Amino acid sequence: MPSRRISSKISRKKIRMSLVETNWLEKNIDNVKIIDCSWHMPQTKRNGFVEYNEEHIPNAIFFDLDKNSKTDTDLPHMLTDIKSWEKLMCSMGISNSDKIVIYDNSDVISSCRCWYNLIYFGHNPNLVHVLDGGLKKWKKENKITNKEKVITKTSKYSCTENIALVKNKKQINENIYRNEFVVIDARSRERFEGKVTEPRKGLRSGSIKNSFCLPYSELINADSTFISKDEISKKFKSLKFDQSKNPVFSCGSGVTASVLALAYSLISDKYLPCIYDGSWAEYGII
Repeated sequence: MPSRRISSKISRKKIRMSLVETNWLEKNIDNVKIIDCSWHMPQTKRNGFVEYNEEHIPNAIFFDLDKNSKTDTDLPHMLTDIKSWEKLMCSMGISNSDKIVIYDNSDVISSCRCWYNLIYFGHNPNLVHVLDGGLKKWKKENKITNKEKVITKTSKYSCTENIALVKNKKQINENIYRNEFVVIDARSRERFEGKVTEPRKGLRSGSIKNSFCLPYSELINADSTFISKDEISKKFKSLKFDQSKNPVFSCGSGVTASVLALAYSLISDKYLPCIYDGSWAEYGII
């Protein structure tokens, strides 16, 4: 029976190679587990699984972000329970010792959310990577893709739920007065400042009191790669928040918050991603 340890204390080992290059993956393609976590905003009318079936990186396993989130809630992309995650990892043929590379074909860099989920549920952060540039860059470089069905063998997988890596609404509200951490919002400035209507029905416009705004799109190049570490560092420093306090990232539904979390891990070796899971989909409910 897999262990179900729940931890609030996390070993802050250095995270190396949160991002990997396409050439690196091409050379190591037989030595890693590859996950396609393509997810698209509803208004795009795109379906990640349909696209995966038409074309994917060889041996990639599809991860359905909607289906593999908490199901008994109206809030999108909430973390599932530990038992369901263990069952999912076993069905995908992933073991605790596997080195994993996640990619996507999405404008919102949805692979970062799967990266966060894996670390939250205890996979060694040094073994979890996102493909910089995703499928877009892979195809632009004329690297091999196919549409072959991937057959997985059931594995054994044991989770450790790192509860310190997630915040809930109560903790967010308490922090407004305690000021123990900073909240950084990945949504556009127009949404953050309440100048436009929220795309999700039933939500007011605006942002969490005392939070900062850094749109995730400002960290991504036109080819879907991340901007340089120096540029990322400048972006975060421009917010002028107390960098001795651990940042907690938020967005609309917990996806692009993970983009900021991964970016921050690139400039802070000891950082482990911390997300307000409900994000504005919960906080902005009218």
